[in-house]
Amino acid sequence: METRDFILDMLDRMQQTVTGAVDSLTHKELTWRPGPEANSIGFILWHQVRAEDVFVQSMIQQKPQVWVSERWHQKLNLTENPMDLGYGYTAEQVAAFPVPELKDLLIYAAAVRARTIEYLKGTTPDKLDEIVQTRVFRELPVAKVFSILLCEITQHIGQIAYLRGLQRGLNK
Repeated sequence: METRDFILDMLDRMQQTVTGAVDSLTHKELTWRPGPEANSIGFILWHQVRAEDVFVQSMIQQKPQVWVSERWHQKLNLTENPMDLGYGYTAEQVAAFPVPELKDLLIYAAAVRARTIEYLKGTTPDKLDEIVQTRVFRELPVAKVFSILLCEITQHIGQIAYLRGLQRGLNK
């Protein structure tokens, strides 16, 4: 299996998992936090999608993010700052974060994922070996950036599933 196909397969499996983890959540469940220092499912989902947008659009392709090019910051009534993805937020910032409606977050997620898949389907093994300059990770091969992104997404899917379980119990 080529690296590109592995990444595509992982992204597909992750999409199925996160979709199941947020299925039928109410807005109250989406915004619930188990404590004052904890994130909500909605915040984590937003952050996860923002990370994918930043990694694939900005870091790898050096293109405008879907967040800006499709004006998702306006659609979700959030900040336009293309580098705002919730990283390093204080507890107060997380508490004040206006979690968008689940359906809107999922539409933004689908728009970002479509761009990610489009990029991957059009790439070659040589492209995945190319070095990109990133502000956060310095110089890395594109495949390594995807490796970091896959870890990021996996971590957040687990957090979302855990918070759902705290609220609803197992498999509910």
